[in-house]
Formats: sequence, structure tokens, C-alpha cells
Amino acid sequence: MQVALITDAETVELVDFPEPTPHPEGAVIDIDLCGICGTDIHAYQSGRPYNPAICGHEWTGVVSAVGADVSRLGEGDRVIGAVPPACGVCEACRQGQSLHCQESFLVATGRDRHAAPHGGFAPRIAAHASRLIPVHPELSVEQAAQVEPTTVAFHAVRHTPPSLGDVTVVMGAGPVGLCTLQIVRAAGAGEIIVVEPNEARRALAAELGATTTVDVDEAKVVIQERTSGLGADVVYECVGRPETIQTAVDHARRGGRMCLIGFTDSTATIVPALWLVKEVQVTGAIAYTHDDFDRAMGMIADGRIRLEPMHTSTVSLDGFGDAIADLASGSSAETKVLVNPNA
Repeated sequence: MQVALITDAETVELVDFPEPTPHPEGAVIDIDLCGICGTDIHAYQSGRPYNPAICGHEWTGVVSAVGADVSRLGEGDRVIGAVPPACGVCEACRQGQSLHCQESFLVATGRDRHAAPHGGFAPRIAAHASRLIPVHPELSVEQAAQVEPTTVAFHAVRHTPPSLGDVTVVMGAGPVGLCTLQIVRAAGAGEIIVVEPNEARRALAAELGATTTVDVDEAKVVIQERTSGLGADVVYECVGRPETIQTAVDHARRGGRMCLIGFTDSTATIVPALWLVKEVQVTGAIAYTHDDFDRAMGMIADGRIRLEPMHTSTVSLDGFGDAIADLASGSSAETKVLVNPNA
């Protein structure tokens, strides 16, 4: 079977892999859809070594074969690729830090011993049964394919929640930023200011509940106006660019908080004196827990998180290269692009 992989800067290849077979404790999943993630786009832009196991990690599909030792799942079950529950035996779990289970995090980064040699831009994939979560029965296949990025946002807001009535800033109106603003709204934030250079995405942010949307160049003035010169109570950085990390702190008030969600592996320049003077609390949120997935799906099912407006197109495996090049251009009209590897 052919699998799409990002192999270098601005390079996508269709690579032949043998048909997967289930591990005794695993399953084979026929993939319905796989979303293109911001980390996929950054890898495509930078050409830095990219773990093939996470090249396409936002997938959903149907179980087509199960291993001899699997009883929790059966053929025909709809599942999403997630993380297992905390293992209970790693050093973090033994010290009461199960939210930071080392084994679960290895799975989230595709470095566990059962990781597939490729991601979900493929017709089929083999996975350990512990990382497969049944799809909430009320979710469509398109919603199920967007559960993973929704859970990234859910985990971040759960980690750094706003207080009731807080003025919050969401930097970036990509899929994770748009999910973040909806979860922040559900959590009780007051004003939600979304900073985004793309006009179409600003309009989408307003449709999904942002109280104010603003271009990057106008953000500082607008945030100061909305907060009487103080700055935001909480800022969620969902861009993943080195230059936006300091800007996120700039937008926070003294004693405020900044949550770093966007992933960048480049060095960032910051102004430590400003962080010190502001007494700003900076937190990071990466990946998620098994419980985050279940709770995020519940919020999608009951309508508190709307994903349909974010899904702008679906492409075939052959169209993946053109789609990611468009998303990486910085001027794309797309928001969430899903890949159907069987089209």
C-alpha cells in the first residue's frame, strides 16, 4: 500500500509499505480520514527530521482486524488514534504524577515500542489496542477526524483555565486556536480576543464565539483599549512561531498568565526583564491524556464545540502534496483539510 510521508523541506513522497498485521495486543484500522496538522505543516516548511509515526496523527477509522489478546475492541468498531490511559507503573505514575505518564507521552510522540513506521496518511495502520478510543456514537466521521486537535486545545485550557469573566486572548485562528476559543468560552471567559492575520479565519473566529477579532498589526492597541491599558488576564499562544512567544507575554497584564500551545522547535528571543516585571505565569501544554479525549468528544457531541465550520475541504492521498503546500504558503483560504486515503 502507498503512504504519504514528509521526507524533506517542501517534499512529500508516496512510499510503498507492506500491508499491516495486528500485534497480539493490537489492531489494524482502515482509515477513513486523517487531518493535516500544524506540526505536519511546520515539518514540511522546515525539512527538519520528522518522526514518520506522527506524520498524520489526526486519524479515525474502522477496526478491520484484531490481535489474539484483544477483547475490548472488535472488527467494525469506529475508533480514533489517541493515547492509552496512564500506565500506573512508570516513575511518574509511581510518584503520583499520572497526568504526566511517561509511557502515555511516548505514544503521543510516536516513540513507543509499538509505534507504526508511518502515520495516518495511509489506507491502513496498525496500532496497540490501548491507544484506540471508541468514537462517541453521535460524532460524524468528519468530527471524529478532528477530535485529536480539539483534545490538544481541551488539554491546554484544562491546564490553564480562565476565571469567570476573564479577558482572554487567543493568538492564531487555525484549528487549535479556533477550538481553544470555543473551550475558553465554555469555561466562562468574558471577552475573547482572537489575533489572526487571515481575514477569512478572523470571520470564522467571530462565527465561533470570539467577541473581538483583530489583525496582528492592530492587536496591541485593541487589547489595551479593551482592558483599560492593563492587558489580558490569560493569553493562549496557538501559533507556534518563535516571534509570537514574546508577543504573547506582551499582551498579558501584570500578574497575568500565558499558555504556550503552539509547537516550535526553533530558538525564540524573549525579554526576561519584562517577564520578571510583569510577574507573568507562563505554562506549556502539550499532547493530552486519555480522559481529555473522552471529555473533548463529549463537548463536540453536545454542541459546545462546533467543528463543521472549520472543515473546509477533503483531498485524496494524491492531493496531499498540493494541499500541504497550500497550507504552508501562509495565504491559504483553507482552515482544516482532511485527507481521504481511499479516495
